[in-house]
Formats: sequence, C-alpha cells, structure tokens
Amino acid sequence: MKIRNIFLLICFFLFQVVLFAQDDITVTGTISDINGEPLPGASIVVKGTTSGTQTDFDGNYTLNDVPKDATLVISYMGFTTQQVIVNGQTNINVSLSEDAQALDEVVVIGYGEMKSKDLTSSITTVKAEELSATPTSSPMQALQGKVAGLQVVSNGSPGQGPTIRVRGIGSYDTGASGPLYVVDGMFFDDIDFLNTADITSISVLKDASAAAIYGVRAANGVVLIETKSGAYNKKAEITYDGYSGFQVAQNVLKLANSEQFVTLAQESGSAPDIEFIDNAMQRYGRSRINPNVPNVNTDWYNEILRPALIQNHSIGVTGGSDNATYAIGANYFGQEGILKMKNEYERFNLRSKIDFKVNDHLTIGGNTVISNATRYDAENSAFRLAYYAVPILPVYDENLAGNENVFPTNYANAQDLGYRGGQNPFPTMDNSELRSKIRNVLANFYAQVHIIPEKLTFKTAYNHNFETVERREVRLPYFIGNGFQRENAELIKRNDTYSNQIWDNTLTYTESFGKHNLTVLGGSSFRDESFERLEAKGLNFPLSGEEAYYLDQAQTIVQDDVKDDGRREYGLSFFGRVSYNYDNRYLLYGTYRADGTNKYQEKWGYFPTIGAGWVVSEENFMQNNGVFDFLKFRGSWGKLGNDKVPGSEGAITSTVVTTAFGDTMVSGVNTTSNFTALKWEVTEEVNLGLSARTFNNRLSLEADYYVRDTKDAVIPIEVPLIPDATRQNVGEIRNQGLELALNWNDQVSDDFSYSLGANFSTLKNEVLDTDRQLNIDTGSAEFRQRTRVGDPVFSFFGLEVEGVYQNDAEIAADPAAQIEIANGNAIVPGDLKFKDQDGVDGITADDRVMLGNYLPTYSFGFNMGFNYKGWDFSAAALGQGGNKILNRKRGEVIFTNDTNWDRDFALNRWHGEGTSNSYPSSAGIRKGWNQQLSDFFIEKGDFFRIQNITLGYTINKNGATKGIPQTRIYVTAEKPLSVFNYNGFSPEVSNGVDNETYPIPAIYTIGVNIKI
Repeated sequence: MKIRNIFLLICFFLFQVVLFAQDDITVTGTISDINGEPLPGASIVVKGTTSGTQTDFDGNYTLNDVPKDATLVISYMGFTTQQVIVNGQTNINVSLSEDAQALDEVVVIGYGEMKSKDLTSSITTVKAEELSATPTSSPMQALQGKVAGLQVVSNGSPGQGPTIRVRGIGSYDTGASGPLYVVDGMFFDDIDFLNTADITSISVLKDASAAAIYGVRAANGVVLIETKSGAYNKKAEITYDGYSGFQVAQNVLKLANSEQFVTLAQESGSAPDIEFIDNAMQRYGRSRINPNVPNVNTDWYNEILRPALIQNHSIGVTGGSDNATYAIGANYFGQEGILKMKNEYERFNLRSKIDFKVNDHLTIGGNTVISNATRYDAENSAFRLAYYAVPILPVYDENLAGNENVFPTNYANAQDLGYRGGQNPFPTMDNSELRSKIRNVLANFYAQVHIIPEKLTFKTAYNHNFETVERREVRLPYFIGNGFQRENAELIKRNDTYSNQIWDNTLTYTESFGKHNLTVLGGSSFRDESFERLEAKGLNFPLSGEEAYYLDQAQTIVQDDVKDDGRREYGLSFFGRVSYNYDNRYLLYGTYRADGTNKYQEKWGYFPTIGAGWVVSEENFMQNNGVFDFLKFRGSWGKLGNDKVPGSEGAITSTVVTTAFGDTMVSGVNTTSNFTALKWEVTEEVNLGLSARTFNNRLSLEADYYVRDTKDAVIPIEVPLIPDATRQNVGEIRNQGLELALNWNDQVSDDFSYSLGANFSTLKNEVLDTDRQLNIDTGSAEFRQRTRVGDPVFSFFGLEVEGVYQNDAEIAADPAAQIEIANGNAIVPGDLKFKDQDGVDGITADDRVMLGNYLPTYSFGFNMGFNYKGWDFSAAALGQGGNKILNRKRGEVIFTNDTNWDRDFALNRWHGEGTSNSYPSSAGIRKGWNQQLSDFFIEKGDFFRIQNITLGYTINKNGATKGIPQTRIYVTAEKPLSVFNYNGFSPEVSNGVDNETYPIPAIYTIGVNIKI
C-alpha cells in the first residue's frame, strides 16, 4: 500500500510539472446525490471537448489537462446535469439532484416494472430514506400521512401493527378489508415481521387497474415491498444503523381526583356512594387539605403507566462482482410497553439476497428472511379497570398486610369500601402473562432466462412463507376478598401453523419499432395455503414458575376447550398484461386475470382492467409552453375479486315442536336449512388522474378521483321462518374520493437543498344496496351501529342531543318532556334534552338518527426538509377529520354506577342553571333517561399531529477524508404533539368504538448510521 501511495505521489508530481508548463490543471473531486450517496459511473466532461472521465465506485474522479477557465459538464442517468466553471479550482465536489423531467424513475408494479412517465394507474412509492425516520416495529406505520388515500390507524401496543385501509372499506366483513402485501413476490396479510431498514421502497397500488394483475387478492389495494439488494461491480459496503430511545404516554386521559369524585357523589344524592366515601375516610383517614375527603388520591393511569425503552440495531453488507450481487444482514428490535406489566416485544431477523448471472442468458437468485419474535401482550382490561377505579382507593392496602388469606400481596379492594367490584387493576396485571412466539421464514427462489436478449424473458419463481405462532396465556390465582379473586391458575396453549406456497411463471416480451413501444406479459400462478390450530386449556399446577407452564403439569384439562382445527385452500390463476405507448405520448394498458379456487362453489372468477394515458406535454403545441415541464392525463377501469370472505355459511337447524291433536300432545321435529353458497365479492373501480411537473420540474402534482364499488358484497340477510340471519352476496358498497399530492424540491446550491410536500384526500363511504332490507344492525342493543342504504357502513345510531334542561320552566315548555313525564320519566333540570325528530309520542326509538361514522371524510399530511452541508432536517405532520368515535367506556355507566368519572365530565357537568348545556348533572348521568345512546357519547375524531421531527449531521459526507467512515448521527421525536378534543388517549380507534384502547406513545430516540 505504501509503494502504491508513493507511486501515485510521484505521478501526481510529474503531472503537476507538465500541467504547469501547459497552464492546465488536474481536477479531482466526488460526485454524489443530495443525500451524500456516491454516484459511481457519473460522467465528467470538459465542455466543448471530448476530454472526460467517470467516477469510480466511491464517486471519486480525477480529470487531467483541464484548462483553468474550462467548464465541466457533470451528468448521471436519472439526475439533472450540472455545469461548473473551474476557475482554477483543483478540487470540485458536486451534488446532483434527481431529474424529475426525465421521469425515468422505475416504479415497481405487479410482476414487473414500469417507468413513472408510462403509468396510467394510481401508484405512490415511498423510498427507504423516508421510512427510516420512524422508530417502529411495523414498516407500515412509517407510511402514516405520506400517501394520499391510505389510512394508517396506529397501535401503541408493542409488536402490534397498525390497521391499514386503502380507499375506505368495501366489505361488510371488516376482517376482509385489509390490503394484500407482496414482499419480493411473496403474498402476506401483514408485514409486521419485516425490518424497516431492510426495505428499499414501498409502493401502494391504489386503483383497480394497478392492482388487478393480482386478481382476487387485491380488492382492497396492494402494497408492494422491495427489500434491499446488492449491485454488480460494487465493492462490499458495510452499514450499521441503530437507535435507542424511550417512549412516554402522551395525552393521558385525566380522571376525576378524590375531591372532584366526592363532589360528584354528593351531588348525585346517592346514599350508598356517600356511605362508601365515609367508609374510605374511616379506613384510610381524612385528607389534611380537605377533611371531607379521604386521605387517598390515586391517579390510576399514572400508576399503571411507565416510560419504556425502545431500540433497534441493524447491520448489513451489500456488494457485487461482475456476475453476482449480494445483500446480507441482521437486525434486533426491542420495545418495552408503557403498561406496567410483562408487556414487551423482541424480534431478531436474518436476511440474505443473492443474484447470480450464470451466463448471458440465465440469471438465478434467492431471497431468505428468517424472523424470530417474542411478544408479551398487555392485559387490555387493565385500562378499563383503571378508568373505572375510584380515586379514594389506594394501590395497596396496609390494613390487609399480614392477612394470611390475602395473596400474593395486599392489593387494595374496593369491595372493602362497599363497592360491588374490586376495581384495582394490579391483581390482573401482575398475575397475567400473555406470550406469543412468532417465527417467520420467507424463502424466494427464481430463475430468469433471457431467451432473446432485451426482448423475450421467461421467469419462474417459487415463494414459500412458513409461520408458526405459539401462544401461551398464563393467569395465576389471587385472593383479595370474596368476589375479588381468581380461584384457579389457568393455562391456555395455542399453536398456529401457516404455510403459503406460490409458484409463478411469467413470459415477458418487449419491443420497440419506430415510435411504437410494446410490452406483453403472460403468466400463471399456483398457490397452496394451509392453516392448522391446536389449542387446549389446563387448570392449576403443582409447581410454580416457568417449569409449571405446560399442560402436562395441569391438574385438570378442560375437555370442552380442546380444539383441533385447520383448512387448506388451492388456487390456480392465469393472467396477461399489455402495455403500449406511441411516441411517449399515447399510453394504453390492460390486464386480464382468471382466478380459480377450491374455496367457493363458483370455481372461477374473471377480472379485466384497462387504462389509458395522454402525455400532453409531448405534443408539438405544448413545446416551450412556459408552464408545464410534464403534463399527463390518465384514466383506468378495472374489476377485482375479494376472496377473504368465508367460502360458505349456514347450518341445518332442527326444532322440536309440540302441539295438541284432540286430547293428545304430539311432538315433532321442524327442520330448516339456511346454508348458502358464497362467491367472490367483486370490486369495480374507475380512476381519473393527472400528473404534472412545473417550475423547472421543482413542483410535482398528482391528482386522482375515483369511484370504487363493491358488488356482490356479503351481508347478513334475515330469512323468513329461519331463526338466524344468513350471509349472502347481495350487497353493494361505494367508496369515492379525491386525492391530491404536491411536492416541491429545489437544489439551491451545492451546499443547500430543501423540499416541501403535502397531500390531501377525501372519502365518502355509502351503502348502495342491502337487498331490500331497511336496516342491518350490529353492536349491542345499548350501543347500536346501523347499516342502511344512503349512509356509510356501521354508522352510529341514536338520539340527537339539543342541550340540557336548565330549569323547570324549560321542561314545562317542551311538549316531548311533558309526554315523557306523563309516561313516568321524572325529567328534571340537569337532564339531557333530546331532539324529537318526528314530533310524535315524545322521545321514542323512532327519534333515533345516524350520528356519524368512524371513517374519516378527509385526511392530510405535510412534510418538509432541508440539507445544508452535513446537516439534514425533516419534519412531518398529519391529520384527519369528519369521523366519529363512540366513547363506550364513558357510556358503560349504564351497567354500573360504582365508578369514577373522567375529569372532563367532572369539570363540565351541569350543577346549576347556566353551568352547562352539553353535560348532564352527576345525578342525571345515573338515570336511564340520560344513558340512552346519543351524541353525548359520540364524539369527534378530528386530530392534528406533528408526526416526526428529525435532525441529523453527517461526518465525512462526501467521503473526502480517507480512513473515516461516513457517519450520520441523528435525533428523532416521533409523535411529540397531538391536538384533539376527543375524551380519550387518542382519536385513533380502528373500529371507532373506544372501550379503552392502548395509548399511542411519543418516542424520542438518538441514532447513528455508519457506512464503511
């Protein structure tokens, strides 16, 4: 190495002498992108000459015999060409920005790729650098607010992925509304096992035209994931990416403190509640601040929540030779839960991806991901118990210390004060362990034959995903008092095994002749999916600890809870695609897929699609128009199937009927059958779009309007003389909306660039047909949701509140109130005033109306960022509105009055004329009149959130300093601020019914990225 350096030094000296004699110089430097990534093979040419060179693997170049006043032209495919005046400089480093005008960026589509400018469909791609800023176990969480039309509903529980919806809900069966995930060709229902750092890009295929190549799996959209690969002729690059930080619960719901609780109890006029408070003062003493309040003031949420750690560490090696590329890596992710119990998630991943050119005609490769995760779930009832627990109860009761009948410790018991339930959440939390061991193996192997180089290619690919989930639920006994105990130790073991095999074969032909460009693809796909479950339950163990948690140790096996279940499904599909453009101006795109399955009685489904585009900016009359650098109109139509609904449903029912014939009672059997054969739900969608670039390609616009109809939707049907409803393909559901995305990118100088982005989308969900049924009800009778024609699915249904009765005169002036009083309802000031919709018979069930739906009618996202020398900064925000949330935890006062109340109610309750026109009195909320489902319990779900703030600094960004690796150090604040009015931890409630959801924490991390 020393000899080489000396040799280079001598050569450099000799060149200097020659250059000095000729008045020319040698210029060196590095060519990189705006993020500091080197660009190997970039071209550097002296303007007006043929003298030039290219960068090496590290983006470095050396150009000799350069006149001092020359101009260098630097270019690289897909990036904007720059010209730099030498002006005597001997070291010139240049950062190139992506060339949006070229629009040659390759976008991943089903079974292939296309240039962005040739798309006729609605596809949004998010790159790796946009994903890496989000500290999360699930890659999909990183997409929140970044893709118009994509709803990501966060889940704060460790290891639990978010709920994903693409353009609304098209099925009555909410479990059938998730998108299809395709990871390097393999199908998944979720991708929570993937490491975000291993992903190159995520593409969301939103419209039917884009997704139709996947047929029956794609009715709810498709999410394509490409994992990182190596590159040919690239030396090995080692990358470490890691962060550590902590999570804190944000927007913690405030509950009434002891003083407020005592005030509520006294105002209620409830003698038992006042007696319970007296019991608490006798047991725990009186407060020194207020002697009328017990000397206990427990903030139960503060007691059960904690700060929690989160960390992620990834290391990878990528590179390649003339004939092979490789990418291998390992990842560890660990996340504690913010609930103070055994609540955490750990995952260890290994991955490898290899491609090998056997010869000029054959390429083979494989991709393997092994994921081993352990998740300890939260006991969700802890949040419910904490919400209802009275503040005059401590966590531990010293009066129980030393009581040999109390175990495992002296938890406080609300029953000792007179309440019906124990209320304390800690016995449940401390004596529950809910563990899942999740193992995933993804194996993908392919062979690609270039039959006619650059024209005809055949590819065969085999994909296998094997997943096991070993579930162990341990609930240990405790005794705090009669009625507040768990008598038996309980063990539930459940083993689930999933196997999914896919074999794809495709033949692709590409041809260009004159101004015509054609790509034709044909293929077949075979899939074999199986699922098996074995479950059993045991009671009581002679041992303690881990060694006891086996069914062989249980004293009793509950026979009725032993289950052995499974299924197996096959599918065979044939598909084709044609993509054509003329002179890069007129675009045509079409696919057709035939899907066969053993799941339905209707064995085959046929799903066509067609798309067209017009690149207006390529027309002669648009040349040099001064406004649009690129302008394209596009439209598409397509049909998709949904095979996530069950294959069939129903049963034969026998009923014994007894009647009298003469003087004799005779019994007989009446047999009915409600069995129905189901088939595919079919989604039909029209999408109209516009793509534009302007202001020298700095501003980009994507706009889409869509109408998506789900036909043959499976809905429950009431059949005459049949006791239970049966599900049939007779419904129709429509989703329609507008999506806009704007992005501005500007390279101000070599040292400074910035970007701004925004997206906005609307959604209207509407039921078009229920097969002549007026209403389809779901939910309990007390908390009704209703589906009917003209309204969204699962809308909340109840009474509309007009205010609160302030005085007797207002009650006397209200005809509806007078009818209710005559019917025996004792309406008094402080009671809710309901709207009499029909003006008949007071307030009845006929006065109930639709009160909203949990799907947001609009959502938006913002992002900004800048790079200055080694510094980088980014920030993102998002929000939504128009959705409603059923605050069921507040509404469940209907089941018991022995509870605390949230502080919002305590502060805003009616307690005298003029004090509130929104909240009933403390006495009123305990009455059945006010407990009817109404928009008092239905709240707005609008929110705004600062989603992410990241600040980083890169050492040796351009690689100019030898021996020092490129190192980026960064800090991140994830979800540091959320603004909303909903009375809960978060307005992100996946199904719109808040029965106490896991809080979504704010996350603060510090991280480092090192490239060697």
